[in-house]
Amino acid sequence: MAVVPGTGSGALGQTAPFGNYTLDHAYDEMFDGVGQPRPQYAHLFERLLTVDPTELRQRQSAADLAFLNQGITFTVYGQKEGTERIFPYDLLPRILTAAEWDVIDRGLTQRITALNFFLKDIYNEGRILAEGIIPRELVYSCRHYRREMRGVPVRRDVYVSVAGTDLVRLPDGRFAVLEDNLRVPSGVSYMLTNRQVIKNIFPTLFSRYDVRPVDQYGQALLATLRSLAPPHRPDPTIVLLTPGVYNSAYFEHTFLARQMGIELVEGRDLFTHDNVVYMRTTGGPQRVDVIYRRVDDDYLDPLAFRADSQLGVPGIFNAFRAGNVAVTNAVGTGLADDKALYAYVPAIIRFYMAEEPVLANIDTWLMQRHDDRAFVLEHLDEVVVKAVGESGGYGMLIGPQSTVAERDEFRRRIEADPRNYIAQPTLALSRAPCFIEDQVQARHVDLRPYILCGDRVTIVPGGLTRVALRKGSLVVNSSQGGGSKDTWVLNA
Repeated sequence: MAVVPGTGSGALGQTAPFGNYTLDHAYDEMFDGVGQPRPQYAHLFERLLTVDPTELRQRQSAADLAFLNQGITFTVYGQKEGTERIFPYDLLPRILTAAEWDVIDRGLTQRITALNFFLKDIYNEGRILAEGIIPRELVYSCRHYRREMRGVPVRRDVYVSVAGTDLVRLPDGRFAVLEDNLRVPSGVSYMLTNRQVIKNIFPTLFSRYDVRPVDQYGQALLATLRSLAPPHRPDPTIVLLTPGVYNSAYFEHTFLARQMGIELVEGRDLFTHDNVVYMRTTGGPQRVDVIYRRVDDDYLDPLAFRADSQLGVPGIFNAFRAGNVAVTNAVGTGLADDKALYAYVPAIIRFYMAEEPVLANIDTWLMQRHDDRAFVLEHLDEVVVKAVGESGGYGMLIGPQSTVAERDEFRRRIEADPRNYIAQPTLALSRAPCFIEDQVQARHVDLRPYILCGDRVTIVPGGLTRVALRKGSLVVNSSQGGGSKDTWVLNA
């Protein structure tokens, strides 16, 4: 590792904000390979050289207070000090150039288009299976594949209308897709509140940059949902279906409903009659045309899926199947974010679009394959193993940071249920500057942009940059000690 030139010694001394900032083989968002600030970070670098750490602490406290006052907390289970915490927020923005964003925008537009083609094909003709591009057993063994969706028409053939795709930057500076989140992706409210907070605590710095806005996301989401309404409903009623106040993302549900000016409902607020969904109101039943659901497939309709669900609406799937209500994302979309099927997304893009992927995948070993499994079991101390249906950093083994006992446990799991696991190389995630312990230090980050797909594809420029705040950690999930920071996309 090397200390950034000119910051660890000399005139600035070890008390300078960059005194302990080191570069290694990972791509650094702020500094190039010889320790010089990248052009897009020049203003931020200059500001940090002159600001007093006490002032930064005060601004951090102001940011934490803003998050607390807005109720922006998340739930951690099994912690003695309590379950509700302020969502960890880092003061220093991540800055992307217009050229970098153009690649991301094109790549994500291509990817969501191909995945919608794939889902339509799987639930109808099945050409990609007939031609042997994807093994049938991989699709039919996925627990998110829904046979009930076979032949069901979907408005505009849009199965995935809201997605959050996790990107990582490789050591050579290219972005690659780490995973797709297509069922009920969360976190967009943090992207929006991060921007609100940073404009208040760093108004002068923000004004020096020509940053593309993200505030339009709520209206863009509303327009997307409107475009998916049944064609005979020109002035649709749209609701957001939440599991309720005990869900860890409830803040986001209330935030988005408020942003769009629509009703936030629970399953008990809705009912069906003659395959039409209605909302209970003080003025009597009101027909519902579009449901942006934040409830998993299993719990959506106790008549069609889990009979013990108290969160869904009996009969809602029949109303959807009859074309009288749009439910988004559509039932069965979880098939396309199965981590085993992820390995085939480049082939999916080539099959349906006759194009090469703009954004690469990470090399992935499927434990169903004998040779892949044998290799991974021999190299458990070097790779990352993931359960195909888990999220939030759970069900994962990071080989280089694991113990012998943990590796033995995952070996047993893989051998018992190989379909449930994939493995990938341990990545050197890019690092970005963070304000930690009164100094600017480098921490690993990823990026989750949010993609909307209705009558068109819309991607708000930016996304949620997630940060592994623990030194040396590669896990960015908030449940595992991670946080977030604002993402600035420049106009030029």
